[in-house]
Amino acid sequence: MTVNSYRPGQRDDRPWGDWTVLDAGPGYVVKRLRVLPGGRLSLQRHHHRAERWIVAAGTPTVTLDTERRTLTPGDAAIIPIRAVHRLENEGAADAVIIEVGLGDELREDDIERLEDVYGRR
Repeated sequence: MTVNSYRPGQRDDRPWGDWTVLDAGPGYVVKRLRVLPGGRLSLQRHHHRAERWIVAAGTPTVTLDTERRTLTPGDAAIIPIRAVHRLENEGAADAVIIEVGLGDELREDDIERLEDVYGRR
């Protein structure tokens, strides 16, 4: 059974920027992430979904397990289920990322935060 709690048009403001659901269906969700300059997502992992990040604008830095790399528009990062990852924007302009989440359970509470500069758990 596939669980997907995301709905097109759903959005949320976060300390690092915001996200909007562009599309969702059985086994997938497509979000637009906007990471403000200086914004930093938590160092995290998901137990039920993998993610693909495609950079539309900006030059975000991706941490994937022990590797860090800066991406430019058109670059992509593949985040397997349970991989430790983070996205941050050290640039002067917004970073815009299209995120595709894939899995049998797609819900916002599938986030295990390992480190967070905003004090979230």
